[in-house]
Amino acid sequence: MSATTANATPATPAPQAGFRPPNIALTTLGLALASFMQVLDLTIANVSLPTISGNLGGSANQATWVITSFAVSNAIALPLTGWLTRHFGERKLFVWATFLFVIASLLCGMASSMGLLVAARALQGFVAGPMYPITQALLISIYPAHKRGQAIALLAMVTVVAPIAGPILGGWITDNYSWEWIFFINVPIGLFASAVVGSQLRGRPERLEKPKMDYVGLITLVIGVGALQILLDLGNDEDWFRSQLIVWLAIASAISLIVFVIWELTDKDPIVNLRLFRHRNFSAGTAAMVVAYAAFFRDCILVPLWLQRNLGFTPLCAALATAPIGILPVILTPFVGRYAHKFDLRWLATIAFIAMSMTSFARSGFNLDVDFHHIALVQLFQGFGVALFFMPVLQILLSDLQPHEIAAGSGLATFMRTLGGSFAASLTTYAWTERGAVHHAHITEKLSAYDPATTGMIARLGGGDLQRGAAMLERMISNQAAQIGFNEIFHLLGLIFLAVIVFVWFAKPPFTPKVGGAAEAGAGPWPGPSPARR
Repeated sequence: MSATTANATPATPAPQAGFRPPNIALTTLGLALASFMQVLDLTIANVSLPTISGNLGGSANQATWVITSFAVSNAIALPLTGWLTRHFGERKLFVWATFLFVIASLLCGMASSMGLLVAARALQGFVAGPMYPITQALLISIYPAHKRGQAIALLAMVTVVAPIAGPILGGWITDNYSWEWIFFINVPIGLFASAVVGSQLRGRPERLEKPKMDYVGLITLVIGVGALQILLDLGNDEDWFRSQLIVWLAIASAISLIVFVIWELTDKDPIVNLRLFRHRNFSAGTAAMVVAYAAFFRDCILVPLWLQRNLGFTPLCAALATAPIGILPVILTPFVGRYAHKFDLRWLATIAFIAMSMTSFARSGFNLDVDFHHIALVQLFQGFGVALFFMPVLQILLSDLQPHEIAAGSGLATFMRTLGGSFAASLTTYAWTERGAVHHAHITEKLSAYDPATTGMIARLGGGDLQRGAAMLERMISNQAAQIGFNEIFHLLGLIFLAVIVFVWFAKPPFTPKVGGAAEAGAGPWPGPSPARR
């Protein structure tokens, strides 16, 4: 038991028997809706930024802060989940975070200026931070041991489907109603989830503590993560380290995060429990989750951009071409959750990463003549890998945490995954642009205005108009160079997915979340008999 736990004074008695809500299906629905709403808001505003900036009189750069403010505050709040849980309890934290998310959503929809919208989005991102980890911890706690895989699988499905649905739903609402409703739709969903979960889990035993505020950890976390997230969001626009702003952000982030890590590992009551990485499965599972999710997130970013920029797809056609990735996870996830415990989860994750690697290698062979159906078919097959990815890896990383560590561990793993996605988002477009520029230079260096073959091609393309023909040739070269860069990136992603398999096999079974022992001794809200060890 850590010094923190030993010095804590429980505000409630230790649980003596397993708690089950009066209606577990209704409770699950409330938790799932809240999680879906929160994950959906990561992407729902993206396609509406031009409309929002136009209506509020903001510039394109100001509009990006609608996304950045949410991401920065969300990244800061995620690792604080463990401390907040110890102080307020899981039920109360979920109810209040969800209710405040509703208030923040109302403020977003009612914003009359870009500054007010950015501030409301920052509040929305911060209160959203604990929602996903707490939902995960609550789902695990209310289900019996043999059904916990299904609960985790449900959250895995939400994690996959919500980001895909966000841009489609956001575009449809903006086109048919108004941008404000992308935020107003959260109000009834959030109120329902907050009320249902609050009432169904009333009386649930929880262990509360009064941890002291770790001000050094909090300040260094805010500066380090905030500066890093802003650096990642602005890096492409500011030309990375050629910008003095980016250099100073990098220095501030590096110094703050180094101090943060040293302080949190040595302080006896840290605000973020980095000692969770002493657990082998948590470390291995988190490493696999972060790297694989970053690679998967690069897929989700690059494919729609490529469809619109290089193949000329409309936003709706691009969304329809990529949407099949969500079909198999929706169909297969309930079965994965029900039957996964019969298999070694490391093999399921291995199959998932092989499938996702195969789709990446398939995309590395695409050309500018690939058709809609081929693209959609590859997306559909990738959904098979996605269906087997999230639930097994989530269960692996949670499996050797003590019951009272699950909320903190989930928050820390989600924070690491979010940072991985941020790195992927920032580096993807940069790498694609850079590789395209390299290949553009390689292609054009073989052309010469004095070469009869080149001048003849320009004349044919322009129908005799050399200027028009030269412009058309330039577009063809740019598209081909971008295509080669696209293929190179996906070849690399295929190798990354294969490499992630190594992390998974560092984990050791059993992979069932702990429910006995510590809980029965008063260490957490997961009472009941220990599950049978496989």
